[in-house]
Amino acid sequence: QNTSESNSCFSFFSFMPDTEAPGYGDPSRKRGGWITFPFMMATLLGLSITSFGWVLNLIVFLIEEFNIKNIAAAQISNIVNGCLSMFPFAAAILADSLFGNIPIISASAFISLLGIVLMTLIAFFDNLRPQPCETGSNLCHSPSKLQLGVLYAALALVTTGTAGTRVTLSSAGANQYEKRKDQGSFFNWYFLTVNTGAIISATAIVYTEDNASWKLGFGLCATANLISFIIFISGKRLYKHDKPMGSPFTSLIRVLVAASLKRKAAVSTKEEDYLHGKEAKTSTAIHSKSFRFLNRAALKTEEDIKQSGNSNYNMWRLCSVQEVEDFKTVLRLLPLCLAIVFVSTPIVMQSSMMVLQALVTDRGLGPHFKFPAGSVLVITIISSCIFIIMNNWLVFPMYQKLTHKPLTPLQKVGIGQVFTILSMAISAVVEAKRLKTVGNEHPMSVLWLFPPLILVGIAEAFQLPANVELFYGEFPESLRNTATSLTSLVIGISFYLSTALIDLIQRTTKWLPNDINQGRVDNVYWLL
Repeated sequence: QNTSESNSCFSFFSFMPDTEAPGYGDPSRKRGGWITFPFMMATLLGLSITSFGWVLNLIVFLIEEFNIKNIAAAQISNIVNGCLSMFPFAAAILADSLFGNIPIISASAFISLLGIVLMTLIAFFDNLRPQPCETGSNLCHSPSKLQLGVLYAALALVTTGTAGTRVTLSSAGANQYEKRKDQGSFFNWYFLTVNTGAIISATAIVYTEDNASWKLGFGLCATANLISFIIFISGKRLYKHDKPMGSPFTSLIRVLVAASLKRKAAVSTKEEDYLHGKEAKTSTAIHSKSFRFLNRAALKTEEDIKQSGNSNYNMWRLCSVQEVEDFKTVLRLLPLCLAIVFVSTPIVMQSSMMVLQALVTDRGLGPHFKFPAGSVLVITIISSCIFIIMNNWLVFPMYQKLTHKPLTPLQKVGIGQVFTILSMAISAVVEAKRLKTVGNEHPMSVLWLFPPLILVGIAEAFQLPANVELFYGEFPESLRNTATSLTSLVIGISFYLSTALIDLIQRTTKWLPNDINQGRVDNVYWLL
C-alpha cells in the first residue's frame, strides 16, 4: 500500500498525460480550458476519497469481518495493490488506442461505484460475511465460497474502476489546456487534490470504519464516488475530446516482430540499406551498434521491396531506424526497472507489516482517542509531502548553490535508497523492542512506529520523482508521454513479488506466523 497508495504525495508525477492528439475539428477546439477545472478537481477528490477510503483499511477489514488470518490478509492486500498499480497501464493503452480518455473515465468511475456499493452491501448484510469470532476464543468461522466470491467480485470491480481513472483523469485534465504553464498549474492542483483525498480517507473515513461501522465508512465512500461520477458526467459537454492515435507500444512490438522475421538476414553497414521514415527530416537517427540484431527490423531486404512495390512497406516487416533506436532505449532502461522493483518490494512489505504491528500496539492517544491501525500509513503520506516541498524549495537549491551543480536523478535515487535501508533497520529495532513488551500490562505505544514511516516518506520524496524524471528524460520523445506509466507497472510487479516473498518466508522460517507476537518480524525487516 505504501508505494502505490500511501505514496499519494507523488502520485501526480505518475499520472502524466498519455499520447493523444491535441484535438481534431472545430467543436473540439472550442472546448476545454479552465472552465473544466472544477469538474475535474471535484471528480478527482471524490474518487480519491473513495479509493483510499477502502484500500488503506483493507487488511483490517479482512481480518475483522472475514476472519482471514493476518498474513493472508496482507497478501491479499498486496495483490489488490499490485492490480491498482498495473491496471492503469492497460487503461492508458485502451485510451490511446481505441476510446480516448473521457469514455474510459466515465466507464471506470461507474465500475468503481458498482464495486464500492457492493462493498457497502457486504458490510450491511450479515449473511454476506462469516459469523464473528467468539470473544476470547481462537475458533472462528471461515467465509463460505459464496461470501468469498462476492467479496472478490467487489474487490475486482472497485480495483478496476479505481485503476481506470488514475492515468486517464490526469491526462484528460492536462489535455484541456494548450499552454504548458496552464498544464503545470493543473498538475500542482492535481497533486494537492489527491493528497487532500488521501488524508481525508486515512483519517476521517478510516476512523469511521474502525469506531462507528464499516457500512457507514463504505457508504461515505460510495456517496463520494456517486457525487464525483455525476459531476464528471455533467461537465462532459465542456471537455475537449481528443482523438485516439494508437498506442506507441505497438511500434515496439513491431520492431521485435520484424527483427524476428528477418533474423537470418545479414546486417548491413550502409545507411542507405535501412529505412529512414518521416522523422528523417527532423532527426539524425542512425542505427547504433548495441543490440545489433534489432537493426534487421529497419533493414530493407529484397522481399520487403517486392511486397511494397517501392511505396508502402509492410509495417510488421519493416520499421524505421528511429523506431528501432526507441526500442533499444527501452531495453537500456531495464536495469532501472529492476532497481525500482528491488527497492519497492521492501517498502511494500513494510507497509503491510506496519498495519499488523499497529493492531497489537497501544493505539490510545489520550483518554478518548484510539489511533486507527489503517491510518498509520498517513504518516508516510505527510512525510513524503513535506519533504518533496522541502527538497524543491530548500534542499536542492542549497545543494546547487554550494556545489555549483544540481543533483542528478541517479544521485537522488541513491539518497532515497539509503533512507529506505535506514527505515528497514529502524523498523527491525522497533519491532525487537515491541516483542520484549509482549505479555506486559502496557504494550508498546503505536508512536514507536512513526520514525521508520517518516524515513520511508523521506526516501520516497527523493527517489520516486527522480525515477520518473529519469524515465521521462531518457525515453525517446515518441514514448515520453507514456514513460511514467511504466513506473506504475514496475511498482505493481513489486506487490506480487512481495506476496511471493512472504509466502517463501512462511514456508522456510517461523518468522511470520498468523500471530506476529509469536514470530520474528524484526528478522524480516533485517532481510528487507
